[in-house]
Amino acid sequence: MDFELTKAQEQFRKTIRGFTENEIRPIAGAVDRYEATVDDNIKKLAALHINGIAIPVEEGGAGGDHVCYAIACEEVAKACTSTATLVSAKLAGLLIEMLYYYGTPAQKEKYLQPFLQGELEGCFGLTEPEAGSDPGRLCTTAIKDGSNYIINGTKTFITGAPLADFAIVMASTNKSLGTKGITAFLVDCDTPGFSKGKPEQKMGQRGLPVGELIMKNVVVPETAIIGKEGMGFRLAMKSLDCGRLGIASVALGIAEGAYEAAVKYSKERVQFGAPICNNQAIQFMLTDMKMRIDAAQLLVYRAAVSKDKGSSSFPFEASMAKVYASEVAMFVTTKAVQIHGGYGYMNDYPVERMMRDAKLTEIYEGTSEIQRMVLARTILK
Repeated sequence: MDFELTKAQEQFRKTIRGFTENEIRPIAGAVDRYEATVDDNIKKLAALHINGIAIPVEEGGAGGDHVCYAIACEEVAKACTSTATLVSAKLAGLLIEMLYYYGTPAQKEKYLQPFLQGELEGCFGLTEPEAGSDPGRLCTTAIKDGSNYIINGTKTFITGAPLADFAIVMASTNKSLGTKGITAFLVDCDTPGFSKGKPEQKMGQRGLPVGELIMKNVVVPETAIIGKEGMGFRLAMKSLDCGRLGIASVALGIAEGAYEAAVKYSKERVQFGAPICNNQAIQFMLTDMKMRIDAAQLLVYRAAVSKDKGSSSFPFEASMAKVYASEVAMFVTTKAVQIHGGYGYMNDYPVERMMRDAKLTEIYEGTSEIQRMVLARTILK
């Protein structure tokens, strides 16, 4: 059992860390304060040629692996979670998984390659006002009309929607079949009848653009289907496994960033004539934070290695990593705020932002409760 990263993976970490420190960290506070979108950060990252990190170079990717994917999400999240969540989608998230593994050559040429090059932005439309954890309640429909489909419905809380040039839209082509009647469609955002709602204002990850997709009699051809009719839900669930690895890595990075800030502050803050890190209460908090972070990192990296090996255990390991890392992020950021005392509650220090950002990692890409249900089913088989 080898717990060491390869030289290439360590060098990749140094590259991403250098970019993060120079380009992302200096503006992270302003991004949160003014709810500025982070698309400029994403374009700069595209210039590093790391989009599609686990896709072979000959197919337009970076030729790396999912350990590098986890590392990138982790390092960027230490500074700016809003950017890290979009990095997750750009490097190996839902869109890339669906298009790379299930898209036709024509779909890859039109959408995947420009997406990897930073020329197009995309989003993944599954969640609806009445269908979050329960996709069986999905109301968006796609009615066949000759060689076309007519799509009607609304998607909500869609990451990247305000910036998107295209969307993968999950729609029911046969309501009587439930989730087995859901189909995935590629839809250009400039298609007649397609519109976007206003960007959502959020508690955390305020620089992450999130909004609605609204479709009223949107006509798409049969060639817009990813995979086959009725396969959409199954493909989405497979792709979500990789998305959960990304969010687990983001949560890990938040925890690490908050921990580092807490250690630094505890050495600088003097009370009763000595740094507060001399107090046993602070030392115990820092120790608990570090132990949980290291455990979360092992779970995240194990899942990444499992993905690279093509192991059948990857979905289970990705869910486990996502649950644990997201809850560690909440634990660590809460303790970091406590260590900072009154200053931790002010936005002059980054830990209050990290605490707000961390909460979303327990919710998106499948809530912790849903993940536990998924894990329990596997355990009890």
